[in-house]
Amino acid sequence: MSRIVRVSLSTLALTVLLSIAGASPAQAQGFISPFIGYNFGGDAGCPEITGCEDKNLNWGIGVGALGGLFGVEAEFAFIPDFFGETPGQSSSVFTFMGNVMLAPRFGPVQPYATIGLGLIKSQVELTVGDIIDDDNNDLGWNTGGGLFITFSDHIGIRGDVRYFHAFSAAEFLGIDLGDVKLDYGRLSGALLVKF
Repeated sequence: MSRIVRVSLSTLALTVLLSIAGASPAQAQGFISPFIGYNFGGDAGCPEITGCEDKNLNWGIGVGALGGLFGVEAEFAFIPDFFGETPGQSSSVFTFMGNVMLAPRFGPVQPYATIGLGLIKSQVELTVGDIIDDDNNDLGWNTGGGLFITFSDHIGIRGDVRYFHAFSAAEFLGIDLGDVKLDYGRLSGALLVKF
């Protein structure tokens, strides 16, 4: 792993720890948010967020803590058949992201913007005479935003739109290697359980 990648991951981990440590227990509230959504744009089968008939459903869970202004979140997501359904082919994408959130609270409504770093793992298996298995583990980033709406102290819903992009360490240095890296958007809806 390159020095720049290690520094970036260390910076993200330090930011998450400082955000958690900076929130007083009376203000910070933990949450779990299982979601379901679909992908659009970039390498996804849907070119745009609306009007798509070939949606690749994904699911996952976000776990984090929210204060009155800032929050943190770890998010896992899985996308089966990311590159489409074709006889003799299977594909999937798995993401694990650590995010920081700007999330001002306005009563039961809490809009947020988020940005983070993590792993984007893609896998493609082809069986045409021989078995071809291609796995890629890339460092990636995501950014987006959404809205928490709570109905009580502990239950609510969440809507979210995010953009994911994988990159190589060389892109940190401003060098374009010409590699095509995975990128796509995601629209999701979720249950919100606060504790």
